[in-house]
Amino acid sequence: MAEQFKNKNILIIGANGGIGGEIAKRVLADGGTVYAAGRTRPDLDLEFAAWDATKPDDAAFANLPDLLHGFVYCAGTINLKPFGRFSLEDFESDYKINVLGAVAALQPNINRLKKAKKSGVVFFSTVAANTGLSFHTSIATAKSALQGLSLALASEYAAAGIRFNVVAPSLTDTPLAENLLSTEEKREASAKRHPMGRFGSASDMAAAATFLLSDEAGWITGQILGIDGGLGKLK
Repeated sequence: MAEQFKNKNILIIGANGGIGGEIAKRVLADGGTVYAAGRTRPDLDLEFAAWDATKPDDAAFANLPDLLHGFVYCAGTINLKPFGRFSLEDFESDYKINVLGAVAALQPNINRLKKAKKSGVVFFSTVAANTGLSFHTSIATAKSALQGLSLALASEYAAAGIRFNVVAPSLTDTPLAENLLSTEEKREASAKRHPMGRFGSASDMAAAATFLLSDEAGWITGQILGIDGGLGKLK
């Protein structure tokens, strides 16, 4: 069994199922120690602290070890509708969870990542931040800001050995996307929209994220990695 995360501490924000849960399982299987923070405790063998992106509290991270080798922010939203039906509060809510939540979770832990000498941070964006998609104005706005945050941090902390990268998925079969894939007709239509003929899985995204966290990606930083079945680049 590979143990690429042996003796490494990884903090995952939002590890209760979906992509975050799959990342946690992979890190644990590869010998790592996972610390999770979020609204719901995962059913996994890990350390957990209650934390809410809409009401962040630094105290949730008080018992973490001095060294963190990886940080993953999986909290997110899917709010799709015509632009005219979005309220300003919709935009504010998406921004608070997707961007300000990432800032609030990262700032109390940045020195832990720095002390590890070599560490990786992974954020999750969306294909809609780089490819215009109807009804995605709020989430595309928020995730574009998250990508800008990642690039700025990649520059600021490169000399400290902290790598920042972004995974930008297309539609992925997770609890967050349940309404978009709730019928066989919706699933077939969603699959056909992707050049590779299917929508994504949590495993697809977790494989990319764990690679970016690992030492194998030690010379990769400041990148936006589209894991989208070709939707972002191909006709």
